[in-house]
Amino acid sequence: MLAIACGLLGPATYGAEKNADESGMMDLNKAIVVAPDSLSAREKKAVSMLVDEVRKRTMIKWSVQTDLPKVQEGPLILVGPQVKIRPLLAAKGVMLPQDRQVPRPEGYQIATISDRNLIAVMGNDERGVLFGVGRLLRELRLNRGHIQLPARFQERSAPETPLRGHQLGYRQKTNSYDAWNIEQWEQYYRDLAVFGTNAIELIPPRSDDEDDSPHFPAPPLEMMVDMSRVADEYGLDVWIWYPAMDQDYTDPETVKFALQEWEQVYQRLPRIDVIFVPGGDPGHTHPLPLMALLEQQAALLRKYHPKAQMWMSPQSFNKDWDDEFYKFMQTEPKWLDGIVFGPQVRISLPEVRQAIPARYPIRGYPDITHSTNCQHPVPEWDVAYGITEGREVINPRPLSQAEIFRYYQASTIGFLTYSEGCNDDVNKFVWSGLGWNSQTSVIEILREYSRYFIAEKFTDEFAQGLLGLEQNWVGPLLTNAGVETTLQQFQAMEKTGGPKLLGNWRFQQALYRAYYDAGLRDRLIAETAQRAEAAEILRRAPRTGSLVAMHRAEAILDQADLIQASPERRNRVNELAEALFQSIHMQLNSKLHQGEHGRGTSHDTIDRPLNDRFWVKQQLAKLRLLEKEEDRLLGLQGIVHRTDPGAGNFYDDLGDPHRQPHLVPNPIPFGENPDFRKSVYTSFDYRSDRPREWWTNVLSMYDGPLQLRYEGLEKNAKYQVRFVYSSEPLRKVKIRLDADGETLHDWMVKPDEMTTLEFEIPPAATADGVLNLRWMREPGLGGNGRGCQVAEVWLIKR
Repeated sequence: MLAIACGLLGPATYGAEKNADESGMMDLNKAIVVAPDSLSAREKKAVSMLVDEVRKRTMIKWSVQTDLPKVQEGPLILVGPQVKIRPLLAAKGVMLPQDRQVPRPEGYQIATISDRNLIAVMGNDERGVLFGVGRLLRELRLNRGHIQLPARFQERSAPETPLRGHQLGYRQKTNSYDAWNIEQWEQYYRDLAVFGTNAIELIPPRSDDEDDSPHFPAPPLEMMVDMSRVADEYGLDVWIWYPAMDQDYTDPETVKFALQEWEQVYQRLPRIDVIFVPGGDPGHTHPLPLMALLEQQAALLRKYHPKAQMWMSPQSFNKDWDDEFYKFMQTEPKWLDGIVFGPQVRISLPEVRQAIPARYPIRGYPDITHSTNCQHPVPEWDVAYGITEGREVINPRPLSQAEIFRYYQASTIGFLTYSEGCNDDVNKFVWSGLGWNSQTSVIEILREYSRYFIAEKFTDEFAQGLLGLEQNWVGPLLTNAGVETTLQQFQAMEKTGGPKLLGNWRFQQALYRAYYDAGLRDRLIAETAQRAEAAEILRRAPRTGSLVAMHRAEAILDQADLIQASPERRNRVNELAEALFQSIHMQLNSKLHQGEHGRGTSHDTIDRPLNDRFWVKQQLAKLRLLEKEEDRLLGLQGIVHRTDPGAGNFYDDLGDPHRQPHLVPNPIPFGENPDFRKSVYTSFDYRSDRPREWWTNVLSMYDGPLQLRYEGLEKNAKYQVRFVYSSEPLRKVKIRLDADGETLHDWMVKPDEMTTLEFEIPPAATADGVLNLRWMREPGLGGNGRGCQVAEVWLIKR
């Protein structure tokens, strides 16, 4: 706790509340901001941010003066660096003790002296002023026509993590960013800076996206220049994610072209701090020619930005390329400044840290924007969510993100997160908050987020609602009654919040998810019951006759397409999808909003069937063509008992956590293994004309095995294994299956179409009553690490 020395006006002490109301709050409606005229341009920008953001939320515009008023008639808020604010405090009779330690970069001190009606925001440097202002904004109680601050608020703080940033890519493929103009980008910079973000990452005009977007308000290079300029005005570092897209960098003409192309960006942008070149995704160049290119690019970069740095990542490298890369790193190239750990790096973060010389720092590049088929997927995500909300849905995962953050923390100097749009907005602020102080509780970060962005009166309600949205994704959706509770929490805010709240895009995002989740659960309950009733009708076919049974079963299944489970909730989702397009340009529907299908377009897939009625009806249509009743009845029993292994046999529906009893479980907590390198996880492969069990699979990453273990088998019996690989016709990955070390099938490319494969189990493998099945993909591959994916398995006694 800081102390105040005696001054000309008598002793002043922290915590005195002479000018506070009964609630212990200072009334700041008539406050004057004092900002010395000698402040730097960036410090003045921070002062403007303070005044502007208060006005937007309260309709009160504070006046700004460059010196202390001769007569103080109300509260004063002094803003600037320590060396310029302390003399002003001294003039008011307030002497703050000097910090005995060297002031830490980007730090600040906020002192509230309520009996003098004074608040001082003092930065250790330019960024410290910006972040001090941000901290004050987060603590203020900002309501229409009224501004308050807790009279006892004091804080001295500096960031724990040096690098705290987020990728903000103005490109066609994103779910919202491509429609933002420079004013929106500046507002988002401000929002992030308020929570301690000190870096942003841009994307060049040429990447793996289309050259143009129907939403672009300006050409890509022009916008990139403006985004760099505005970041510099706030003193934020500017990184550029710059993929090497050309085919052959051993060709001198290709290198010449690349140098000329990249030079245009170096020359035009007013600020570049770092160029980061991913080794792949996109781009696919052997590390040695890539490093040769980057050495030349680094020299060219420093011609225009002398202090700029060159970083790269070994993304998508296969084992041979990895070995070449880490061998090269032992030469310690001086032109290279750091390494990035991101998606598609073959070895783990601790292993990367051990493999490269200590002089090279590592930056984290965590994927916070995707929910499946990604670096940090949602564990055991329910299939209903996986096939509808999809990979790039609005995804507040505050508790999971905190675990991922701590995984990165030990080995990196910080992070710039991988983002594809504002769907991951909450996650960004969790990372920024923890990057400033890793001991801050997640709920406190969410409360500050809620108070600042939503409404002071909903500080706790909205924060708890965000946690509720994350819990909606835990466990089976069918039995998760908490989904209904979460919706009710948001509906209460929706009912009383007023027009400003309803027009707030951050509230709209959370409300969209709450209605979407609840409506999805309503439909899942209905379609699950319909599928079960149809199966029971088909089961009774020997009594009713096959044709009658098929007719009745189809009538039940058709109810899902004729009767909407919860039309009011579905209509509200429609309204919110359009509201989000209007407010923040989220492209949730590819046809209505001209977004790219699969890139955040969860509204496209909201009505996907949640049972396999189309597959069932397809099978029934085939059976109707059969002339004999006994053949039709046999076919119906095949539908009803498709997954029933029979007495003494075994079945696993991989991807359904409650129907995979023989899958070797993951013994490692998510926080220690958030990229699932040491375990398996659930993935999705949806097609409505497939049986429901084929919509999910379990996959292992990179060279890790997928294993099933059976115990208590008959030692003298003979067994056969049947299984279905998930299909990936565009990726010809080879898989091998072993049984207790004996090869059942050698390396083979998975079939393009999903089909049942059968292999005999050698008797020796089950002679002890135990069987271990082990699937592996071809070792040493690069890319995204996927490929070994199995949908379902039967073990049948012959």
